[in-house]
Amino acid sequence: MSNELKVVDLQLGDGKECIKGALITTQYTGSLADGTVFDSSYQRGKPFQCVIGTGRVIKGWDMGLMGMKVGGKRKLFVPAHLAYGERQIGAHITPNSNLIFEIELLEVLTRDD
Repeated sequence: MSNELKVVDLQLGDGKECIKGALITTQYTGSLADGTVFDSSYQRGKPFQCVIGTGRVIKGWDMGLMGMKVGGKRKLFVPAHLAYGERQIGAHITPNSNLIFEIELLEVLTRDD
């Protein structure tokens, strides 16, 4: 994997656009480069909400979800330095792990809503 974030649109959405500071609702699956799934909101049966673009989630998400529209599905190939870097996270994410996320954008809420 390169040192750059790679973004692949699997399905383009036609809803509200993801902008900095928005509260977003997603369903996602996170996996390691070898395909091992380390986290999935689908498996938990509950969508994941976060504020995007303000450092609350990994940089790969903050950068990779900008401009995405509700209804869309996107695959992010996140190099380690835009994920957890040299930190060990849980049992599966070892230091300097490159991560892959498949993300479905369900809702975007901004201050105007």
